[in-house]
Amino acid sequence: MVNRRAVVTGASSGIGAATVRALRARGWDVVGVARREDRLSALAAETGASAIACDLTDPAAVDALVSELEASGPVHALVQVAGGARGTDRIEDASVADWQWMFDANVLASQRLVAGLLPLLRRAAAADGHADTLFVTSTAAQSAYAGGAGYNAAKAAEGMLVKVLRQELNGEPIRVVEVAPGMVHTEEFTLNRLGGDAVAAEAVYSGVEAPLLAEDVADVISYALESPGHVNLDLITMRPVAQSAQHLLARGPLRVRSID
Repeated sequence: MVNRRAVVTGASSGIGAATVRALRARGWDVVGVARREDRLSALAAETGASAIACDLTDPAAVDALVSELEASGPVHALVQVAGGARGTDRIEDASVADWQWMFDANVLASQRLVAGLLPLLRRAAAADGHADTLFVTSTAAQSAYAGGAGYNAAKAAEGMLVKVLRQELNGEPIRVVEVAPGMVHTEEFTLNRLGGDAVAAEAVYSGVEAPLLAEDVADVISYALESPGHVNLDLITMRPVAQSAQHLLARGPLRVRSID
């Protein structure tokens, strides 16, 4: 059995950290990547993962990351979780700086990682049968909503990058998977989007029975990576039961209308 090695970005919190834990529990070698070295070090001590601090919006830092990974072992899977949202402004009022950050963190970071890591993934696939790229996008890539234009556009662009990459890698044993979660209650995503307003961030989830948790998404990621090597789960859209669509969210207990 080959001990597979995954690189997980956005590993300092939320879905990224949960994915590191889930893959380590399943016996994977894991390299957690994020900007915050202190959080990465704590996660590494907890799980036995390796850790590399890197700002994926910095091309030179990504080059250094790729060099360190190449020198330290094979890469069988890239799990690109890093990204995020900033702001809920209308288009006419939006911050150009926020939009630039969202495109850099969600789209350009993904392109940099693909360009840098594909040679390593190809080597692993040639040696061990297949390799994986997996991108966590969002249902925001699929449905527009007022106040979401910057994030909608960035995640839609990332989702299109995934679709094109799958076509460009046709004929190679490298899977390209997209996981698009709906509402996920993590400690930082909405808090960061709303500029640190903790009250407003918690109100987003108020009354919603069982929103998704980071661990739920990590379980789906693990399932996709551990499916038989000839099976590609192109797009997995996942939402809590309370969220039937991007705009349709039940608040309050879930209950059947009638049993008659």
